[in-house]
Amino acid sequence: MTTVAEPKAPKTSKIRNLPSPVTGQELVLVGVIALLWAALAVSTPAFLTAGSIQPLLVATAPIALVGVGMTIVIITGGIDVSVGGAIMVCSVITAKTLVGSGVNLGVAVLISIIAGAVLGLVNGVLIAYGRVHAIIITFGTANLFMFLGLRIFGSGTVNGIPGTLGFFGRGPDGRTLGVPHAFLATVLITAAAWWYLRHTAGGRHFFAIGGDAQAARLAGVRVQRRVLLAYVTTGVLVGLASCFVIAQGTSTLDQSVGSGKELAVIAAVVIGGTSIMGGRGSVLGTLLGALLVQTVSSGVTQLGWRSQLSDLFVGIFIIVAVGADLLRARARRNR
Repeated sequence: MTTVAEPKAPKTSKIRNLPSPVTGQELVLVGVIALLWAALAVSTPAFLTAGSIQPLLVATAPIALVGVGMTIVIITGGIDVSVGGAIMVCSVITAKTLVGSGVNLGVAVLISIIAGAVLGLVNGVLIAYGRVHAIIITFGTANLFMFLGLRIFGSGTVNGIPGTLGFFGRGPDGRTLGVPHAFLATVLITAAAWWYLRHTAGGRHFFAIGGDAQAARLAGVRVQRRVLLAYVTTGVLVGLASCFVIAQGTSTLDQSVGSGKELAVIAAVVIGGTSIMGGRGSVLGTLLGALLVQTVSSGVTQLGWRSQLSDLFVGIFIIVAVGADLLRARARRNR
């Protein structure tokens, strides 16, 4: 008797289906930024000159860089409102070191990064192992960091800061082919973070924690270690961003450094499409969000409008972004 061979079952593809590398909100942000730039170019032709765009990119860099860490933190379901105070501490420590000992660029950056990592470690340990909500811990540490920064400042400013960090500054030493080094470094770090979150198991663990920490724990994710890593990473990026902040200014650093930076960072993250409830987010969106926030600020200044209008416009963008996120969440629940 002739037997008929049964057809073989098709091999299961080992290729994991990934979401689109660019989200709809990121495309919308690109469109909004393009429209704003076009409108500003018509209203004030000087906007699209190198003398305007280069300072805009330099100002965007520290907000976007800290925003990368903040995105990871918010994806896990946390938040860090202490980054403004942390920037103040890292900046004054680094500035005083530059004035006092005249260290080179690499050592100055390393000192700032270590200071930021220690501050991030404090937040991470208290949140991950103290089991207290992140908003409570970081609100408390924000005040502690501000107090520490003021104590290190003393009663005045830090004067006579050398140009050691000029590599990240606004001058000709701070750019290559017209692109500011600070912004270029931010783009490279953002790209690395995007790849890590998208293509590695460790990166996906952050999303799992934000979606359901208990389920992630039962699945074998070391939740506390991941949460700790998120805050330490943010601290490291705060340290590097502090070098960018010092390089933006003059040879003097005053006590207002870092003031309001936490609000700008959180605005960039939320506008970029990261869900404030955790579980979803994009560092690419955060970079675009930071660029949008700084474009609005720069545009308001160049048009000669009141500076308060910048806060108004950013607030509107935040409300629209949060509203869109809520609508998407509702649509997913109704499926």
